[in-house]
Amino acid sequence: MSQYGAVTDVPGVLVGHAALTGGGRLTGVTVVLPPPGTVGAVDVRGGGPATRETDALDPATLVPTVDAVVLTGGSAYGLASADGVQAWLEEHGRGFGVGPPDRRDAVVVPIVPAAALFDLGRGGNPAARPDAALGRAAAESAAPTVERGCVGAGTGALLAGRRLKGGVGTAALPVPGAEGVVVGALAVVNALGSPADPVTGALLGSAFVPAGLSRPPSPSASAAGRVADLLAAPPPDIAPGTNTTLAVVATNAALDPARTRRTATAAHAGLARALDPVHTLVDGDTVFALATGGAPIAPETLIALQAVAATAVMLAVMDAVLAATATRTPAIDVPGYRDLL
Repeated sequence: MSQYGAVTDVPGVLVGHAALTGGGRLTGVTVVLPPPGTVGAVDVRGGGPATRETDALDPATLVPTVDAVVLTGGSAYGLASADGVQAWLEEHGRGFGVGPPDRRDAVVVPIVPAAALFDLGRGGNPAARPDAALGRAAAESAAPTVERGCVGAGTGALLAGRRLKGGVGTAALPVPGAEGVVVGALAVVNALGSPADPVTGALLGSAFVPAGLSRPPSPSASAAGRVADLLAAPPPDIAPGTNTTLAVVATNAALDPARTRRTATAAHAGLARALDPVHTLVDGDTVFALATGGAPIAPETLIALQAVAATAVMLAVMDAVLAATATRTPAIDVPGYRDLL
């Protein structure tokens, strides 16, 4: 369990993971399942995104709600995993009703936006990618407890120019001045940028951890040296689009599509606090926002909610870095951040 809470602290939100490992495979899928009627939005900032149905989340489009968000490995190939999630939702009657006027729910089209990160070949076999079956498995495993680290879409994730292991992290915070309103975040961290200060070895987000929450461990002098040596080493050749950090922000606040979109935009600040550089040409950084609508919120509190969204994303990135563990395959041999400490 994350020391910062979890995105599933937002009532009704579930998370499921599925992975392919061994035999040349190192990839996976993470699915966020919100309750019915959840408003969705997205903000894509990276220069190398791989996405599906993000245009449908524009506030000016027909359907304001989403039925699931899929985060996947496998680059653009992995977007096929959303097919399995969509099929699973249809079987459970979840989706936008398009049936006859007297029975709209007789035929449903599940709205399943998705985004992919690049992890091709990190297990040794570039043809090992998430597919519809793996997406279905992730949806079927959805639960209120969030596994962290090298799981789901974070199974093959790397950081700092492929020199450090990435993974999945999560966090949640209350919104000041809005009783009962909470914002949660889940991040899959696979960035070109580094999460650590190259001199002190401390996580970049440490200075922004809110009062009352535990700060990450402070590296000793020897640990700081190990981090510095790792970050100073020449990185492997970086091909275009070979990174990407993905995040989902969820809140139980009642937000319309435009305010949900603004929340996704604000949440990108959390990536900028935790990773350097961020939003590069070779990252497809994407943040989804979900508003389940369970709690009313005053307009004057929206700024506080969006500020909390950024902090929750930052904490989720830090949690992913702290939860990731060393990984060795025929293609990679990288430590986790804690291994350097």
